[in-house]
Amino acid sequence: MAFEAKLDFVPIDREQKEAIENLLPIEIGLFGGSGNYDSDVIENPAEIKIFTPFGAASDNFIVGEVKGRSFVFLARHARGHTIPPHAINYRANIWGMKALGVTRIISPAACGSLQPDTIKLGEFVIGDQIFDRTFGTRKDTFFEGGPIAHLPFAEPFCTQLREVAIDTAAQLNYKVHNTGTYVCINGPRFSTRAESMFYHKQGFDVIGMTAYPEAALAREAGICFVNISMPTDYDVHGEEHVTHEAVLATMAKNIERVRKLTFEMIDNIPKKPSCDCQAAMKGGLF
Repeated sequence: MAFEAKLDFVPIDREQKEAIENLLPIEIGLFGGSGNYDSDVIENPAEIKIFTPFGAASDNFIVGEVKGRSFVFLARHARGHTIPPHAINYRANIWGMKALGVTRIISPAACGSLQPDTIKLGEFVIGDQIFDRTFGTRKDTFFEGGPIAHLPFAEPFCTQLREVAIDTAAQLNYKVHNTGTYVCINGPRFSTRAESMFYHKQGFDVIGMTAYPEAALAREAGICFVNISMPTDYDVHGEEHVTHEAVLATMAKNIERVRKLTFEMIDNIPKKPSCDCQAAMKGGLF
């Protein structure tokens, strides 16, 4: 599959446009989630609007350099948080990343802790599994109306990027959980108490609204993908009911730690992958 798209440089002078074109292909991508719309770490940033076969992405892609690596940032909910999780055009977002040449995506996101005794607010969970509860309402494949493809998805997150995230968090003395199951619900509503208690009793670790189908689409596109979950609440089986205001308040207290972790990860990402993410679809076409 050829991940081609039209790139439209948002007003910049010719010299800057040429500098950005010389950066292509972009190596590393970052999705900004709830409370994280800041792309100030990017040197000499420029905005690119990308036209994909699946329509518009959530926002313009902001490209430039970070720590000497070509880099692109996209606010998955749009800057200003105007797109709810169930309405995000996940296929356009991933297609746009791939069209820019991205081979690694870092995806930090706010989530709820389903195990309040062990996973506390502000800690990091580098999950290794997803449990999808979006009930098939989201487009989660690029293979429609053409060749049949079956995605191998037993390990939904990149093993190499997970190691990088875990090691970097440890270097920063952040409390990090090396494994965990992320339950992805459709949103935009939060869980009922019964739903939350069910997930808790199943032993699942965190709950959020965006890791699926991001991870599946990234794998189809041959992109390494890691989710970095930071609990901002204890969901509704805890003593307090979760609210969007509470989520943003906790995120605001910890956003610099999220940014620090993702920023420091960039130096630690090897140039060459040791995983099989980028070749995951070989043998998947029928």
